[in-house]
Amino acid sequence: MKDLSVITHHYGPLLAKEALQLGAIRLRPDDPFTWASGYRMPIYNDNRQLLALPKARSLVAEAFSEMLKALDFDPDNIAGTATAGIPHATTLADRMCKPLSYVRSSGKDHGLHQMIEGLGPSGSYEGAKVLLVEDLISTGGSSIKAVEAIVAAGGVCPYTLAIFTYGLQASVDAFASLDPACTAHTILEYDSMVATALEIGYVDESGALLLNEWRKDPFGWGEKHGFPPLKK
Repeated sequence: MKDLSVITHHYGPLLAKEALQLGAIRLRPDDPFTWASGYRMPIYNDNRQLLALPKARSLVAEAFSEMLKALDFDPDNIAGTATAGIPHATTLADRMCKPLSYVRSSGKDHGLHQMIEGLGPSGSYEGAKVLLVEDLISTGGSSIKAVEAIVAAGGVCPYTLAIFTYGLQASVDAFASLDPACTAHTILEYDSMVATALEIGYVDESGALLLNEWRKDPFGWGEKHGFPPLKK
């Protein structure tokens, strides 16, 4: 059985190339994006762009499948976060012939008010082993909420698999706080993405340096480089 790091070291750069070419990951260290928070950031991630190519969708599902083998985890149910995690959870569930569910950010304001869809008449996972599939782990807040919803609905959720992570300390702390524990793993990590972007010429050495600086201090980076937050 392959070690998990061997799998991510193989699939991570492949996915980074696809994501950069499709615009799922965009890098502008010299002309930063404005995030919803108002902070100026040199990276913007929208993994929905990966849906445009069957090859990219298949790559994500293949990587997730291999990661599950390395973790020796055979889930009873694949749960995607709404909305960006749903298509990748669906592809993986079809590949593995597993039941599919998805977790909303909050319960519906009508009908049965359910937060999780796909559980059948009981409205419960009934002790099933559940894998949560995310597209992006930023601060980890949405992932944590989804894991807690799965547990509250009778699911056992020891793992979250995601496409990409910024690797922010906030997400590390958020997952560490979960009880029962749920460990997050991603196909592509930030450092590997920057290395791939440099390798294929998407950024130059100075751009890579700026991106690595952002990773160390994401919320202070913009002001330090002359891009103060915009007031909302």
